[in-house]
Amino acid sequence: MIDFTMIWAAIIAFGVIMYVLMDGFDLGVGILYPLAPDEESRDIMMNTVAPFWDGNETWLVLGGAGLLGAFPLVYSVLLPALYLGVFLLLAGLIFRGVAFEFRFKASRERKHFWSVAFAGGSAVAALAQGIVVGSYIQGYQTENMVYTGGAFDWLTPFTLLTGVGLLIGYALLGSTWIIMKTEGPVQEWAYRIAPKLLAGVLGIFLIISFWTPLVDEFVRQRWMDTLSLIWLLPAGALGCAYLVMRAVRRRDEGIPFVATMGLFVFTYLGLLASKWPYVVPPDYTLYDAASAPESQAFLLVGVLFVIPVVLAYTAWTYWVFRGKVRAGEGYH
Repeated sequence: MIDFTMIWAAIIAFGVIMYVLMDGFDLGVGILYPLAPDEESRDIMMNTVAPFWDGNETWLVLGGAGLLGAFPLVYSVLLPALYLGVFLLLAGLIFRGVAFEFRFKASRERKHFWSVAFAGGSAVAALAQGIVVGSYIQGYQTENMVYTGGAFDWLTPFTLLTGVGLLIGYALLGSTWIIMKTEGPVQEWAYRIAPKLLAGVLGIFLIISFWTPLVDEFVRQRWMDTLSLIWLLPAGALGCAYLVMRAVRRRDEGIPFVATMGLFVFTYLGLLASKWPYVVPPDYTLYDAASAPESQAFLLVGVLFVIPVVLAYTAWTYWVFRGKVRAGEGYH
């Protein structure tokens, strides 16, 4: 018998990490926007992500729609628990998207407003995503598959720390993207800030690693019981961090970005391994939250057609716009 629940878990897990990697770097570019050396640098930075940002968000739509159809309990618990956080996330993405379109057309006097909207929307969206991750780690108060906690249970020092951590992580991803896609002064500026961002990410990563077992006893037991295996994941993340630092010092262009993506992947796998198989912690597993097998099978038929199309379109876009971005010019 086909286990549709596990298939859907793999699809959604893949969609989430694709969104984090693909949309993470353009959110990171927006987060770094106020720190750019000058207005010309900001124009170059926005041009590096302009062909990609809207396609990158396809993975958010795919993952969200799949989650609703395959695991409806997640929506029925997480949305009441995270109404304001999800609202801030969507508001940030909307402001960021509108700023993309309007900044290019705005007059000199109004361009600053859309620059603020781009940077602010990117920062708010990244912070909100990190807070959602933190709330998932600390769990939700439920009874009979209904959320019974308060409206602000998601807002704790721990979730704020995970929010700041993801914000800095996205900024690191954005800086390595800028290194890869630009040259000259903008690239040198990105080389200078990347090590500082990496240090910030590692510092918060260390604090969260020690704090998480205090927040969730299940995670503490999981890490202690499978010490020889699960600790390979943070070791892999630290290895990627070393590659980022070494590549930046050697002035490599592509390796810092790829290694930073590896850092995100290992951290993500560590999160999944820590909470598996709970999708609405601390009480409900994937199978508790799953919809009927017939519904999952019906949705799977459509998704199996959509994912290859999205992957092909994504690959084609990145291939076409694979060159450098220079001041006053497009890709080369």
